[in-house]
Amino acid sequence: MAKTKGWAYLFILSGFILAHSACAQNPPFSGQAYVNEEKLVEKATFLFNNQQQLIPLSDVGELKIASIHFTYQYAAAFDSLLNKYAGIDAYNGTDYVTIKTLGDLDFDTKTYNTLIVQVNDADLDNPAIIGFINDNQRIKNVVVAFFGSRDNLAKFDSVNAPIIWCPRPSPVAAFYSAQAIFGGVPVTQNLIANYSAKYKRNSGFLTQKIRLGYTAPEEVGIKSSNLDEIDKIAYEAIRNQATPGCVVLVAKDGKVIFNKAYGYHTYDNVMPDKLNDIFDLASVTKVSATTMEAMRVYEEGRLNLDSTIGTYMPIARKTNKSDLTIKELLEHQSGLIPDIPTYEKLKPTDVSLDSSALFTHKVVDHYFLRKDYFRDVMLTDIVNSPLRTRGQYVYSDLSMVMMQQILETITSTPLNTYVQKNFYDPLGMQTAGFLPLNRFPRTRIIPTENDQAFRHTLLIGYVHDPTAALLAGVSGNAGLFASANDLAILYQMLLNKGTYGGVQYFKPSTVELFTAKQSAVSRRGLGFDRQDPIAERHYPSKLASDQTFGHTGYTGTCIWVDPKYNLVYVFLSNRVNPKVSDKLSTLNIRPRIQDAVYQAIDKGL
Repeated sequence: MAKTKGWAYLFILSGFILAHSACAQNPPFSGQAYVNEEKLVEKATFLFNNQQQLIPLSDVGELKIASIHFTYQYAAAFDSLLNKYAGIDAYNGTDYVTIKTLGDLDFDTKTYNTLIVQVNDADLDNPAIIGFINDNQRIKNVVVAFFGSRDNLAKFDSVNAPIIWCPRPSPVAAFYSAQAIFGGVPVTQNLIANYSAKYKRNSGFLTQKIRLGYTAPEEVGIKSSNLDEIDKIAYEAIRNQATPGCVVLVAKDGKVIFNKAYGYHTYDNVMPDKLNDIFDLASVTKVSATTMEAMRVYEEGRLNLDSTIGTYMPIARKTNKSDLTIKELLEHQSGLIPDIPTYEKLKPTDVSLDSSALFTHKVVDHYFLRKDYFRDVMLTDIVNSPLRTRGQYVYSDLSMVMMQQILETITSTPLNTYVQKNFYDPLGMQTAGFLPLNRFPRTRIIPTENDQAFRHTLLIGYVHDPTAALLAGVSGNAGLFASANDLAILYQMLLNKGTYGGVQYFKPSTVELFTAKQSAVSRRGLGFDRQDPIAERHYPSKLASDQTFGHTGYTGTCIWVDPKYNLVYVFLSNRVNPKVSDKLSTLNIRPRIQDAVYQAIDKGL
């Protein structure tokens, strides 16, 4: 009976996949049946021809990938998992063996440096497909994902490209093989028999897990139904208009076990939130961009935590900011006031409806700021602002605006360019970055406030924070946009003590230093927020451990990492749409969802 129920579940799962695109809203990774099948798939998955160690794929930021399928029934499922690791373009190969030719496919994929070719038994009846693989493997990376009988392995004897083979006819095999290509799951098996002249007993290559995997909660000892409380809380938030929609992601033990989108972009209920939607992260920028760069530059010996602002910024040397230390800035104990007046100080001569050599900084459509406004007005206001609370913890956006100026001086590189090149692109973070409208359509980006005080428009793809807006969307305190999956990648790297995808981004000691409690007067680390030791505050949640680090964002976002539980929790929303509301906080939506995860962990299976 159990076996029958398991395959019934997989049949339902198959129907779901066939009915949804590669960007399906909520992939159905749940249930013990899924995990049981996944274990069988692992034992039936093999890797051949990997002498050059192409698998798992590395340098994902440099790859341009085309995924080609012919008649494989779970191609959509396969591609949906590939898209978790890198942007791929899907090609239906059947078009090129009917209406067009495989020569046309060569031409259409010529600009890709990596081809992933899915084939099944039926596809191998056409020997031209093997010819296509062999022709391309000479000039670019080719990976074959074969889902078929062992009797057909001999047809690959002429192929030298890596082959992932799994004979099990289930959608889970598609999910698993796609993850194996990127190292989201390991390949653990060698052949136990001779199947062809080339693929013999004991042949095969083993790999290790080096990136996030995607699976059911049962894989990490959590019952899927015990996470249903997340649904209830998320819908409560939407019902009470605390936010029009949200995306929640939970990763445990290096595996994404929960990722759902709820609600809509706005309260008109027209465009549903999707898993890969891009959110304004607000102050999550402080740790996901500015602090990341500070960690790297510190590790390189170019940033001394005990050095003063005056060391790096000549403009501050004759002010009361000169002897403030980098550590004080990162701890929010420098005495800097929380913020300075922003758009309130703008003069008609500071702005223009059109861009020009003088008005280069785009604030929103048809609103351009003169290029030296930050230097002439805002930076002057910052360096001349009073210091009232030095040595005390007072959260300040200005701390991270100053850190941005220091880091850009040290690296001679704009903050957005530095973090994109050094972190987001090599990690395979496809959406993360500043100025999202330069790369994505508005339909991918979640709207924030209908700003009637400053920009007089609904903000979509333009940073919500007014200080960051006057820095043309790139600021140390705000301006970063990303999807939930991208944030999970970045913070899984930190949970891994600086390593991800086989690359060491930080030394473990650097991660430990910046994320640890640093001060006797606050809960803060260096840049990172942490669990509040005063239990009555329940921050970031009642059940978070004292090892927890992360940050919240004004737009309704948060990222929390709890090393004690090997946990990454991401919550993204646009609670400021259409106008700022405190309901997300008063209803304790973010901490309650976080606690629901801890409770599910405690309940187990």
